[in-house]
Amino acid sequence: MGTGEELERLFLHWLIRMEGMGAVTVKRIGAFAGSYRNAYYIEGMELQKAGILKTEESCIRYDAWKKEFYPMEEEYYRLAEKGIRFITHLDPDYPSRLLSMYDFPAALYVKGDLPKEDEPAAAIIGARECSAYGRQTAEHMAKELAEAGVTIISGLARGIDGAGHKGALDGGGKTFAVLGCGVNICYPRSNYSLYTQIGEQGGLISEYPPDTPPLARNFLMRNRIISGLSDAVLVIEARKKSGSLITAQTGLDQGKDIYAVPGRITDSLSEGCNQLIASGAFVLLSAENLLENMGISYKKKDRAGGKIEKGLAKREKMVYSCLDSEPLHAEEIAARAGLSVSQSMDVLLTLELEGYAVRTTGLYYVRGDL
Repeated sequence: MGTGEELERLFLHWLIRMEGMGAVTVKRIGAFAGSYRNAYYIEGMELQKAGILKTEESCIRYDAWKKEFYPMEEEYYRLAEKGIRFITHLDPDYPSRLLSMYDFPAALYVKGDLPKEDEPAAAIIGARECSAYGRQTAEHMAKELAEAGVTIISGLARGIDGAGHKGALDGGGKTFAVLGCGVNICYPRSNYSLYTQIGEQGGLISEYPPDTPPLARNFLMRNRIISGLSDAVLVIEARKKSGSLITAQTGLDQGKDIYAVPGRITDSLSEGCNQLIASGAFVLLSAENLLENMGISYKKKDRAGGKIEKGLAKREKMVYSCLDSEPLHAEEIAARAGLSVSQSMDVLLTLELEGYAVRTTGLYYVRGDL
């Protein structure tokens, strides 16, 4: 079977694979038995007497699970073939940021790398059904932070999560996705391109074994890992009652700094952020704002301004100057620029092709993030 350390990892994998085994229970069983290997030889009734297993049914299931050891052993030794690493809390490369959590995962399944211990990390989270402004803000913030050497952590969900990962990749930085399913499953499928890139330029992390489906309850649990791996939690957009606020509260409980992007009081997607700010969260106005608080010096790169002056004609500059982070209709843009709608549309197409403008829905445009 292998060395003592390898056996511990194998028996831990077996125990984790038992349905209904939470992180705290797994570690309590290991501590009570003296090792995960010994846990295999303990009767479920002993664990119930110790107050670890609560019901007779759970004792029966525990004892019955021992029959599944050999299939679990075979699965364990095939992890490497699938490019998946099994990192336990007993291993030196287990993320130390997580160890201060009461319910830290007993092990992680990883495709790619893990965040480096000595590099600052920030979680970027928010609404799945976000606005164009929220998506653009998340991308922009992640890109600037990544360029400054900050690792971006998120959950690969639609909306703000995906935008945060994309911004980090665009900024040439590292980004890590904590999944609510097995690391060999891409959820949602619409983020498959991001899933592939993150696996190559960062890492995919889950406490759930391969092939675990994306069950709703898993996503609430994985959020504590997103905040746990981060030094600060950035909430870009969130409704009044949302998973993002739960993650922010978890991060607060873990001693992390919480930042929120303020928004209009009439905007439901800003209610959660405004609520966080009212409760004492930092107001997130720019990447520099966060970097300064993290003690990171960063010289902002010359972006759109220089390119606009050098690369755009007079009419294009006029239309570009009318664009904002809030979507504007082409007719409104034309009126502001003093052009006909057809002239404005021609210019907008040029700006869109060059990345200076982004069409959101219909004929609505926002300023591109360059």
